[in-house]
Amino acid sequence: EKFKTLKNEGNDFVKTGKYEEAVNKYSECLKLNTEECTIYTNRALCYLKLYKYEEAKQDCDHVLQIEDSNIKAFYRRALAYKGLQVRKKNMAGI
Repeated sequence: EKFKTLKNEGNDFVKTGKYEEAVNKYSECLKLNTEECTIYTNRALCYLKLYKYEEAKQDCDHVLQIEDSNIKAFYRRALAYKGLQVRKKNMAGI
């Protein structure tokens, strides 16, 4: 029950663009249940919005170890890799 409440609060934060707060809620969810793939993909989305590509990639990697056909995890991991590549290019250009 607490898990569901935290998840819903996290989802509400995402809808209003409060990604840091959402990450905190999803992280609390994972303390209660580490098997829920949706929480990882939701948190990965927040990390992407916060330009935390490495964290997003790690969450997606975790999901793909549990569900190797999770489309959201594949897609968001690809976005994370893309973000990391852009960041490397920008660093090299400085």
